[in-house]
Amino acid sequence: MRLENSFEVPAPTEAAWGLLMDVPRIIPCMPGAKLDETVDDANWKATMAVKLGPISLSFLTDVKREESDESAHRAKLSARAREARGRGNAQATIESSLTGQNGGTRVDIVTDLALSGAVAQFGRGIVADVASQLVTQFAACLQAQLVATPDEAAAVVEARSRPVSGLRLGLGALWRALRRLLRRE
Repeated sequence: MRLENSFEVPAPTEAAWGLLMDVPRIIPCMPGAKLDETVDDANWKATMAVKLGPISLSFLTDVKREESDESAHRAKLSARAREARGRGNAQATIESSLTGQNGGTRVDIVTDLALSGAVAQFGRGIVADVASQLVTQFAACLQAQLVATPDEAAAVVEARSRPVSGLRLGLGALWRALRRLLRRE
């Protein structure tokens, strides 16, 4: 499935690009994610914790920078994740592009995501809504990294390190799906 998200950060494009290329610094900005190992300049290992009600999932993830074009401010990452207890897998290609806008930077993210196993049983709408919420939290963390004091930025990153609660995200996604359905009628 293809997911498209955009957000703006109040920082010059060069500063936002520098942060986006610092993968070990931005992995902890993804809610529930933790950097485990820097393999080399283009490969990392991370763990992402997700809590779906009483079920806790832990995804062991290999992240690779596939492409990076500094002059165009475009980057492509790939991620291959497997649930630690064998309950599912995910593969994603994440393409990011940055453009200057109103003194800040617009970040566009296009993700091609494939799920298998138990995690694939969730509907596309729910996955897209949850992804949108994760990107919103990710954007807030990036903003803190770019404009906050080091202590404030560290506090935001620490808050993101907690496992993602699927129940809260799922209820929010369900609410948005119901609102879309009611608007059509």
